[in-house]
Amino acid sequence: MRVSATFATILLIVGTVDAQERPRARDLGIRVGVFEPGPTNGITDVGGVRVGHVTIARGDSVNTGVTAILPHAGNVFRRPVTAAAYVANGFGKTVGLPQVQELGVIETPILLTCTLCVWKAADALTDLLLKQPGMEDVRSINAVVGETNDGYLNDIRSKPIDAAAVERAVAIADTGVVDEGSVGAGRGTTAFGWKGGIGTSSRVLPEPAGGFTIGVLVQSNFGGILTIAGAPVGRALGRYAFRDLVDGTDADGSIMIVLALDAPVDARQLARIARRTMLGVGRSGGAMTHGSGDFVIAFSTAATDSDALPDDALSPIFQAAAEATEEAIYNSLLRATTVNGHRGTADAIDIEQLVEVLGAYGVIR
Repeated sequence: MRVSATFATILLIVGTVDAQERPRARDLGIRVGVFEPGPTNGITDVGGVRVGHVTIARGDSVNTGVTAILPHAGNVFRRPVTAAAYVANGFGKTVGLPQVQELGVIETPILLTCTLCVWKAADALTDLLLKQPGMEDVRSINAVVGETNDGYLNDIRSKPIDAAAVERAVAIADTGVVDEGSVGAGRGTTAFGWKGGIGTSSRVLPEPAGGFTIGVLVQSNFGGILTIAGAPVGRALGRYAFRDLVDGTDADGSIMIVLALDAPVDARQLARIARRTMLGVGRSGGAMTHGSGDFVIAFSTAATDSDALPDDALSPIFQAAAEATEEAIYNSLLRATTVNGHRGTADAIDIEQLVEVLGAYGVIR
């Protein structure tokens, strides 16, 4: 029997975790864009896509994890998917993107983790895949791993993840509701001066536009001036980049964006779609500052022998990609819980204060 990705989250922890239920954007009445989400409003609404989290939390020093995104349940090396990567600002330590950009396919699950854990994660993923049946003669695997730096809340120099965490994240990856907030690779992240984390959202296009599903998952760890559906939340609540210019709130950071869709598109078209996710980052208040690593990995689950859509059919997908990214970022903040960490505490955004601001600016009623 399958379980949802929510219940497939493994928490390796010493100490306590605030597990209170926190809302998603739509629970508060926030509506982003014009297209409707899928059944779970997450990346797993794209058929076959699976997500698994392993969260590693030990006391107040270790807060990190691994998030695995699988394009399908089979051997991705033997059945690769059309893919593209886009680098908006390259201050990051990703593994595997040059080959994705060159060949237009992904041949492994996608892993997200912390900056100094990238190479351990790539090595563990490679070992895991080489052990699979039918891989005995394989001599080259392009493991795809992304990261953000969680060194404020996490003792990142200890490189806390291991092969068991990677193997578990891949093994438990499943369809269904995706856990969000301070879980998996989002355990130790911060965003806009508050606790960040994992967030996800989806859009289903109307039938005249193809009826395709577009899903996005983010690992939010970036700075800026938080804006929600046009409301200047960061400014109103007194937390925003350059305030000291102002009070030391960091403008830098990173975001990893994974986009999945079921439309028949080629790698060139996927790269175009991937670029549009940055509109969602911008609408949320991010500015791709000097020290922010802003990366997108996009893939299509459509059969690789399908005829690609004409380019003039892509505009609704562009819009959906921007909408889903923006909402996924909001969900990553709203679902995150306060975490005490290695160098300080990252507070979850206060929901009551947020609702007051959103009401004042007419975003919600």
